[in-house]
Amino acid sequence: MATLLHIDSSVLPGEASSSRSVTAAFRKSWEEQHPQGTVIYRDLAANPVPHITADAWSAGYAAPSERTPEQSAAFAARVKLIEELEQADTVLIGAPMYNYSIPSTLKAWLDNVLLLGRTAGETPSAQGTPVIVVASRGGSYAPGTPRENYEFVQNYLEAVFTGTLGLDLDFIVPELTMAPRNPAMSELVPLYEASRRRAFEDATAKAKELAERLAA
Repeated sequence: MATLLHIDSSVLPGEASSSRSVTAAFRKSWEEQHPQGTVIYRDLAANPVPHITADAWSAGYAAPSERTPEQSAAFAARVKLIEELEQADTVLIGAPMYNYSIPSTLKAWLDNVLLLGRTAGETPSAQGTPVIVVASRGGSYAPGTPRENYEFVQNYLEAVFTGTLGLDLDFIVPELTMAPRNPAMSELVPLYEASRRRAFEDATAKAKELAERLAA
């Protein structure tokens, strides 16, 4: 059976969050293609994982027999997150832009799953796994826009997911999400609506595409 690892990190609930709305659309389409599949779900806003600690970090470089009880406990929590990534046939992540970067809760998850010699290194353990990132943002940071140099979400995640973890990365980018709520952005509402519609279409299409790839 196919396994989807679904991670949300927006602090906003339900439909109030653009990233959650689009990940929900992807998941719905994915589950329609995999009615017997398994979904591992983590809501990092409601249940954040621990930030990396000295014990959790140093345990990754110590032999099991040499770890302290504190190191062993901290490392076990990391291994659980790593195993969820390794078990997944598809990874789905909601990554809204907060202050030009990803939420700290998502960064904490990444710090835990990045383990040299296992998930990172010459032969990453989850190499080739498709990962879809819904990178929502209140404005636009696309090439040619005034703030393109402030785009640190896609650039960073490209380095981590592709360059380090060896995953097969694809982005869905709902942008201008503040337009309906910010009078100064009212003229951008049509562009926001087009971006939102395209994001939902992409989510549904990519879920079906990955289902066909897994079935091949």
